[in-house]
Amino acid sequence: MSLKEQLAEYRAGWYQRVPAERQAIMARHIEQLRGTIAKTMLKVGDRAPAILLENAKGATVDVGTLLKKGPVIVIFYRGGWCPYCNLELRAYQAMLSEFAAAGASLVAISPEKPDDTLSTAEKNALAFEVLSDVGQKVGRAFGLVYEFTEELKRAYQGFNLDIPARNGTPDEWALPVAATYIIDRDGRIIYAYTDVDYRDRADPRDVLAVLTKKAVAA
Repeated sequence: MSLKEQLAEYRAGWYQRVPAERQAIMARHIEQLRGTIAKTMLKVGDRAPAILLENAKGATVDVGTLLKKGPVIVIFYRGGWCPYCNLELRAYQAMLSEFAAAGASLVAISPEKPDDTLSTAEKNALAFEVLSDVGQKVGRAFGLVYEFTEELKRAYQGFNLDIPARNGTPDEWALPVAATYIIDRDGRIIYAYTDVDYRDRADPRDVLAVLTKKAVAA
């Protein structure tokens, strides 16, 4: 199945499992984001901020260095606790060789602590860099980070998710929009998928098509 099909299948089950009241909270939250953060997120043509973060093994990764070799795909995901994120990461891993053949590197960024990003990388058998943006400095530079409302906190607590503990930031309830970018070698964004609905993600085949078209044009 394609990533879109996998996400749709999981989402159908989610509607059956999750109480209606909690579903309504999540729906309100998504609509609120459409009217607020959707205006702040970086878009095609913008210059990408510097990305200098620790990977799952504690080593510092400079995306600027990767850009010297070719375009970089940057995936912002919410955390290893998010089933939609894990489906996404595995789908991109499955196409890693095709991205490499198109001359691109791939990194994934979450606000989780390095220990948790290591768990995510191991659980999903990821062979690309998984970076830890504790404090969400990079996520905020991309305009992706939103603060939780009180009712959204209650919804996540209903899922038994303590976001501040996961992210190593006491009392800060905040997450990034799940977004996918392609940054070109000159630092400009040439592809941006920034749907505020966390259940929807960029299909890796669409990302590959952009890279392939760029390579042909070059």
